[in-house]
Amino acid sequence: MARSVKFSHLESELQRLSYPVSREEATEKLDDVTVLFAEGEENLGKLVSQTEQEEYDSVEDIDAEINNVLPREAVGEPYQSEGEG
Repeated sequence: MARSVKFSHLESELQRLSYPVSREEATEKLDDVTVLFAEGEENLGKLVSQTEQEEYDSVEDIDAEINNVLPREAVGEPYQSEGEG
């Protein structure tokens, strides 16, 4: 059954995995999850498959790697900080 998760709640979805977990296994297990961004969406399994690490020891490991491969629309407008009003 396909699931959707807001980007701000991504960590809770990653906690469902048993660590350590290989990139291949994580890709397979997260293939039915869609991450919803402010503008757009992306398949979580696809994002994991694009990371460079072969194995993740923790939620923090995989989360950091996913953040490195996020599409531009996931992180907002370039050169803008959330502190600006």
